[in-house]
Amino acid sequence: MDRTQSDARARERTLRALERAQRALDRARVADAKERDRLYHEDQHSKALLLSRALDNRIEQLTNLLSATLNEQLGFNLDTLKKPHEFPPFDPKGLSSPEPPLSLERYLPKKLSFLKGLLPGAKGRYEKSLRLANERYASDVEAQSEREETRKSKLTAARTKYAQEIVEIRRKVAAQHKEVEGLKHDYLSAAPNAINRVCELALKAHPEPEGFPEKFKLGYAPESKQLVIEYDIPTFEIVPEVLSHKYVKAQNAIVPVARSLAERRRLYSQLVASIALRVLNIIFSSDHPTHIDTLVFNGYVETIDRGTGHQVRKCIVTLRTTRDVFMSVDLRNVDPELCLKALNAEVSRSPAELVPVRPVLELNMVDPRFIQEADVLSTLDQRPNLMELTPSEFESLITNLFEKMGLETRLTQPSRDGGVDCVAFDPRPIFGGKVVIQAKRYKNTVGVSAVRDLFGTVQNEGASKGILVTTSGYGKASFDFAQGKPLELLSGSNLLYLLANHSGVEAKIEPPESWKDPEPDSGE
Repeated sequence: MDRTQSDARARERTLRALERAQRALDRARVADAKERDRLYHEDQHSKALLLSRALDNRIEQLTNLLSATLNEQLGFNLDTLKKPHEFPPFDPKGLSSPEPPLSLERYLPKKLSFLKGLLPGAKGRYEKSLRLANERYASDVEAQSEREETRKSKLTAARTKYAQEIVEIRRKVAAQHKEVEGLKHDYLSAAPNAINRVCELALKAHPEPEGFPEKFKLGYAPESKQLVIEYDIPTFEIVPEVLSHKYVKAQNAIVPVARSLAERRRLYSQLVASIALRVLNIIFSSDHPTHIDTLVFNGYVETIDRGTGHQVRKCIVTLRTTRDVFMSVDLRNVDPELCLKALNAEVSRSPAELVPVRPVLELNMVDPRFIQEADVLSTLDQRPNLMELTPSEFESLITNLFEKMGLETRLTQPSRDGGVDCVAFDPRPIFGGKVVIQAKRYKNTVGVSAVRDLFGTVQNEGASKGILVTTSGYGKASFDFAQGKPLELLSGSNLLYLLANHSGVEAKIEPPESWKDPEPDSGE
């Protein structure tokens, strides 16, 4: 075989080897692409599964709302409200330890050797260095002594401040404990405002799932031992429209699977019933000693009417039941909707569509003095002089103002209010409650008799606080009488400040020349 044929065959073998290598590489690339594609599709399937599990968990949370509460420790102990004494550790901020004492040896120059001492002037220079070293040492010792005195002084001041902080913490905790004890005393004494507050705290101790309004109002009628609850229920949208998610490979997309409308309505009706039973159970289980014989539950939904675009608030479930009847029910084995039916509840024939029912007893019926107040704040900027308002307008102004400040206010009938111009409810835990507000437009100082009358009204109303508002001011006798009592006296300047800061209204107080006050109190 000649050399030319040998070279040709070698080239052919090389080409075939390269082709085999290329085919192997192509197969590897295809396999790699298929593996990446497989892993991608698996990841999308996993994401769809996670989304579906989240939906299942949400539905389980909604359907098990009542049973979850039954597994909780119900009842409410007011002592749990007491804040513990939490004292921060004392931080000396580097002042606890003195500086180490100075060493004279570190200042002194190195002693002269015998040979160096023979050099001209060496001894004199050494003695001078020695003298300067002693002077520096003495100066630094004095400076260190001054720093030590400063350190001790700062440390003493820090310890004094820390001791004051501890005293203040003890004072605040003691005051808070006293308030809790006061609430406990009032509750055991069956004070209506205390009963309302304890029921509110009991409900808040068992929070609802995420997305629920967690909004309610309470009213207690002591003469009938009846509590009325106005409770906000989540809208129909709380039930997910999606049943599950699936990954469609052909579309390369995670597609939602719709939940049927009938199923959503069934779940929502069950949820509405569960909420009502849950609230009733928490209230009755937390009422010890028993102040509540009868409980009225009104469940409301507040939303936007998609037909009109207006805000609507409709009652979709209402019932009245007694303690004996409700506590005889075994909630662990009931169907919530059938249980409401057995309790003679009125339930919307279509809660999802907000078909309303008439409340058994409305909250404002618990206190018949409540009426709708006029919105004076919206027109006050055209009439900035408070003394030019009519008496009813001024009372409505005060009502509107305290509503802007976060209170739930009700204006009272002037002929039946027993001197009460406005009743408000402070929703804050512990410190809130029923508030009686009286408003007086005076040019001269308000007499102490008005403050005495307010205090009597607070006691008669079972309120936690009384507020007297005037366009003028108060004398010493008024403030002396109010000292230590749940009374707050707001003068004309206070009123103008509150209007400006909470309502954006820059008003003024200018009594007309013909203005006449009642006869001033002799006690002032």
